[in-house]
Amino acid sequence: MKRYITSITYILAVILLAACGTPSSGTTGATGSGKWQSFSGDKRIEQRVDSVLKLMTLEEKIGQMTQFSANWSITGPVMSDDFQPYLEKGLIGSIFNATSVEGIRKMQQIAVEETRLGIPILFGQDVIHGYKTIFPIPLAEACSWDLEMMQRTAEIAAIEAASDGINWTFAPMVDIGRDARWGRVMEGAGEDPYLGSKVAEARVTGFQGGKDISSLGESTTLLATGKHLAAYGAAESGRDYNPAELSEHTLRNVYLPPYQAALEAGVTTFMASFNEINGVPATADRWLLTEVLRNEWGFKGFVVSDYTGVNELVPHGVAKDEKQAAELAVNAGVDMDMTGATYIKYLTESVKEGKVSEKTINNAVRSILEMKFLLGLFDDPYRYLNEERAKQNTMTPEFMETARKAVASSVVLLKNDNQVLPITKESGKTIALVGPLMNDSINLNGEWAGLGDRNKSIPILKGLTEKYEGTTIKLIYTEGASITETTPAKIAEAVAAARRADVVIAAMGEDFNWSGEAAVRTDIRLPEAQRELLRSLKETGKPVVLVTLSGRPLDLSWEDENMEAILQSWFPGTQGGHGIADVIAGDYNPSGRLVMSFPRNVGQVPIYYNQKNTGRPVDLDDESIDYKSSYLDTSITPLYPFGYGLSYTTFVINNAKIDKKALKTKDDKITVTANVQNTGSADGEIVVQLYTRQLVASVTRPVKELKGFQKMALKAGESKQVTFEVTSHDLAFYGIDMQKKTEPGNMKLWVAQHAADNSNEIDFWIE
Repeated sequence: MKRYITSITYILAVILLAACGTPSSGTTGATGSGKWQSFSGDKRIEQRVDSVLKLMTLEEKIGQMTQFSANWSITGPVMSDDFQPYLEKGLIGSIFNATSVEGIRKMQQIAVEETRLGIPILFGQDVIHGYKTIFPIPLAEACSWDLEMMQRTAEIAAIEAASDGINWTFAPMVDIGRDARWGRVMEGAGEDPYLGSKVAEARVTGFQGGKDISSLGESTTLLATGKHLAAYGAAESGRDYNPAELSEHTLRNVYLPPYQAALEAGVTTFMASFNEINGVPATADRWLLTEVLRNEWGFKGFVVSDYTGVNELVPHGVAKDEKQAAELAVNAGVDMDMTGATYIKYLTESVKEGKVSEKTINNAVRSILEMKFLLGLFDDPYRYLNEERAKQNTMTPEFMETARKAVASSVVLLKNDNQVLPITKESGKTIALVGPLMNDSINLNGEWAGLGDRNKSIPILKGLTEKYEGTTIKLIYTEGASITETTPAKIAEAVAAARRADVVIAAMGEDFNWSGEAAVRTDIRLPEAQRELLRSLKETGKPVVLVTLSGRPLDLSWEDENMEAILQSWFPGTQGGHGIADVIAGDYNPSGRLVMSFPRNVGQVPIYYNQKNTGRPVDLDDESIDYKSSYLDTSITPLYPFGYGLSYTTFVINNAKIDKKALKTKDDKITVTANVQNTGSADGEIVVQLYTRQLVASVTRPVKELKGFQKMALKAGESKQVTFEVTSHDLAFYGIDMQKKTEPGNMKLWVAQHAADNSNEIDFWIE
């Protein structure tokens, strides 16, 4: 009977479409001007969309622009509106935070089988770095510089989520992160727009199953969301939701490129950010959401607000009440209201008053309906919902193996004096294992951990115990401190264990709640209890290996001076203990490289490699503080620079060359080559990085910009040639006339191991 009702709906729609014809060319765009263009460009889908639209009342259209939260997990203020009555009337386009095949089926049945038109619902979820198999946080994965791996982990997350009934993820976050105080740096790819763009492309492709839009018809893919548009990572003081004050040059040259890369990768939706840019909240920013996103870039998907973002236009001070907030948002280009209920409450009246055009409503609804057709929901609303399929596609052995490799490739070796690492199985050493995160599983998944079971994550202690089982290695475990507290007795026990050992491994770091949304810290050192424990361990004279787990770069200045080795392991996810043990034992040679600079102290924050030179630059070979852009009490350089990371072997890059000294401003390129050699005794991987600098331009330019990278595996003693192509377009930027183009001028480039590596410098010019 239910399928019969749906079939009747389509028959009526087809009849109406034939009678009325296709929409006229005067159909308006998202803000009431311009023709609606479909995302897919498929005329058959366009006709099906319009056939449904012609059957809808104004209230039903606005219902499609409304998302409610099931409140099964909360990422913002709990809304008081009970969405059940809206669901039963067919006035919901999407539901957020619903989980499980059974629960989603019940809601979809109401929408499809008990409402007038039977329009299926989109089910959204924050699938950020895994759904049930939890991978390292995105900031960690970016440190692998392995785009293929990042695409694969997004694919797996999509498979698991789609198997549970989810068809829309609010990822990837592509915000540039320069401020370690901001807790949401954990969700992004760090401080560089070039790398951030490549990661955005990889993750969009992974979630959506490829760049071919037909892949959305597969039952293992999700709609992806580029967020948060725009410049959320530039919030003042690192405070979440805070304003971002930045020039249009900085916005376009630094913050916008990853969003555009997501669009070019085929991203289907964007999310407006919470913050304002220069006085205009993004949710009400017509210039950003329509003039740039749609008209300039050609985006044809739909835009969703962030959680209650429309309502928040009132406290922002640009709307007197929620009705005006809804009008501002929809006229700016926000097609769907996430959990705020402002559209469903007020837009019908706003249309009648002439404050919002019904053409604007129609185009928003067309974009939303088109995604439902592309996902196949109109043909089979229950296509995602199969309990047996969910079991078969969850935490499989292959997924676990991928997660383990992702952990190993994401950790970054920051220090390794006297080659204290690796500790091989044959070494016969006694190891003291201490610290609050050594036998911890709860914190490993970090924030935004989907539906991952924290109790199933592998503690470092378990990983090391299994790694060294059956060997001559002896392990002694004692906690020594909790994350925030310790006692003299606990420290004494840890010191005693250290004195009995040859080496100490201390697992320290943050609580997972200390990063993520609304998790801002002004003290980014390890908590005092942990530092007290480390000081006591240091006094034993035994070498200490510090394993840090965090969602942000930390101030590790004291630790860098006093620990023999530091392994930055971030929040590694489900297979954390096994992946970290693989690195410590030397079964995996660490290959991670930092994507955010580590500060010497919080006073340097925000700190990033692609800074401007200033009129009074500091000579890094002689950091005189006399009337220079410097500090009285510390260096201007980071503790660990962007692109930095050590290995259990060593590498040398030399003999860098270019095929010509000049290139034209348009349609030209140079080829860069260099020799890369593994000069150590172990096989390993290096991330070869290409940087450029324009010395003179119409506007000031960064002292360095990443323009390419390659991750290379080299056997001990092996040499390979690396080749990069740099095109005129690669060197383009927004200049004084706010047009993106390549300007003539003198240039430098470096083939380097990290951003502070000034070797292999080559001069060339653009003519």
